[in-house]
Amino acid sequence: MSDDLLVCQLGTIAYREAHDLQLRLRTARQAGVIGDVLLLLDHPPVYTRGRRTGPSDLPLGEAWYRARGIDVVDADRGGRVTYHGPGLLTGYPIMRVDDVHGFVATMERAIVAALGDAGVAARVREGLTGVWAGERKIGSIGLHVSRGVTTHGFAVNADNDLAPWEWIVPCGLEGVSMTSVARERSRGGVAEGDPTMPCLRRHVAFRFAEAHGRRQRLVGRGRLERALARPAGPAPEPAPVAFA
Repeated sequence: MSDDLLVCQLGTIAYREAHDLQLRLRTARQAGVIGDVLLLLDHPPVYTRGRRTGPSDLPLGEAWYRARGIDVVDADRGGRVTYHGPGLLTGYPIMRVDDVHGFVATMERAIVAALGDAGVAARVREGLTGVWAGERKIGSIGLHVSRGVTTHGFAVNADNDLAPWEWIVPCGLEGVSMTSVARERSRGGVAEGDPTMPCLRRHVAFRFAEAHGRRQRLVGRGRLERALARPAGPAPEPAPVAFA
């Protein structure tokens, strides 16, 4: 397998289906059957609860959210509750890592660069994971690392409905305001060119690969499924890596 980063654009896919695909890709990556992969997609409306989520993070109760068409799912990643929905770009890197904190920092830099390409001035903030436009949060990060390979990843608000963020304590941050590429471009008086989501997908794929010193290679899901069907050799046994 070359040093290319395989980038697969999945479109809209259910959270549980995407999670199952991540786990199968992780097993194949751990066994050396495939190289590093970045999945780019969005989900139907869903709140995912990370390992540190508390009841107060979903203050209106699960029944209230489900009645409004938003699923609630437990996730085996770090962090607290976050939202995914149509128009919210989600990236799942299935990659071998040695330095988790360095990996997160590289991911943040890539998102900041991609947002700059999309016309949004963004930054990281000391002591806070994620990406911000001014004082408003625009990108979230939560990882799980097992035997040296990542699952889960990042989410960037492109042109999604921001109301569901107002119904939770996003990422456990009281009083935080969320924003999106579409809102920031409108706020800054930037005229829309390409549709926000397709434009952002292109920028994120390029900048993510660039930040990791890789060349992106676009692949379809069928290509990944064929790779997953290949028999694996003996799997390596690296030491476990903690949640980030």
